[in-house]
Amino acid sequence: MENIYGFTHYSFFTDMAELASKHNSFDLSLGLPDFEIDDRLKQYLKEAADLNNHNYEPLAGNPLLIENIIQYNAKRKNSIQLNENEVTIVPCATFALYTSLKSILNQGDEVIVIQPSYYTYAPSIVLNGGVPVYYDLDNDFAINWEKLQNCISQKTKAIIVNSPQNPTGKIWSKADWNQLYELIKDQEIYLISEEIYDTFCYDGIEHYSSFLHPELKKRTFCIFSFGKMFHTTGWKVSYLLTPKELTSKFRCHQQYISYSANAPAQYALAKYLAIFNPSETQQLMQNKRDIFNELIKDTPFEVEQKAEGSIFQVVNFRKISKTMTDVEFSKWLTIEKKVSCLPLSAFYNSRQNSDYVRFSFGKKDEVIIQALEYLRKNL
Repeated sequence: MENIYGFTHYSFFTDMAELASKHNSFDLSLGLPDFEIDDRLKQYLKEAADLNNHNYEPLAGNPLLIENIIQYNAKRKNSIQLNENEVTIVPCATFALYTSLKSILNQGDEVIVIQPSYYTYAPSIVLNGGVPVYYDLDNDFAINWEKLQNCISQKTKAIIVNSPQNPTGKIWSKADWNQLYELIKDQEIYLISEEIYDTFCYDGIEHYSSFLHPELKKRTFCIFSFGKMFHTTGWKVSYLLTPKELTSKFRCHQQYISYSANAPAQYALAKYLAIFNPSETQQLMQNKRDIFNELIKDTPFEVEQKAEGSIFQVVNFRKISKTMTDVEFSKWLTIEKKVSCLPLSAFYNSRQNSDYVRFSFGKKDEVIIQALEYLRKNL
């Protein structure tokens, strides 16, 4: 079922979650954590309700939350120095992406999408009058800069980058951002940089934001998510970093779409951010990644590259089936082998098949262990 823009009404992501539920399978398909949030965060939300934080926050966001975002980013090992007119609180990362594109696109402008990518990118471009231009990564998921350059035309208005990346787990380094700048420095091309898994970088790698590049920063919409950081996706609060000039453009549109984000949650997040230790969360998720990768060695799946970041691991399934498409394999694994995953082709606009599926390890340890033990016994 398709709408007038050519995109399906219901995503394959939803289909697989429903299939897993119907067949009582271990659901490692979606990046929705199934474990508890910090009790202190719950307490701050209760405190927010008691203090009558129930009306609209300012368009920019809760002032204390903005202040604490500035302090939090300054304390990063790769410190991001901000002022208050560079920070905007938004309802979610998808809203930030959509409204960023609305702030810069004219009818017919082209936006480069690096595939595999999250399924909301192309619809957000099309709904804002733009034209998606797809650059497909090779199987090593590294950027081929010459191929990327070939996607750039006189109509290119923006490039969307996701780091750490969903679904591949690849992380952009300082050198990568420098390389990107060299490609676009002579054109008016903006950067939409979705960095929502910034807390989850592994094996000693530190997140390096696009906003640290002194020239890219001038043309960047940089998106972060408290929902991903604190496993509170239902709270619907994220934040956007932009230079002052782009902040004004963004808020001009924001005021007519959502105005502000969840007020009690903003208060709770502001209080919690002041005491949050990102290294604890990073270690928690790295341990889950390591459990997953250790146990999957006992199955026919092949991990060609361990995820550098995010909460996802891409694996090759061709030792199990050489004939099924990745969609067929994902459904078969979910129904017959009781473990749900996503086909990598779901992260492409037009690709019908691949050799890979994506698992989420953002789950309780026991769920990861039980799911992979089940695969070990039944594959």
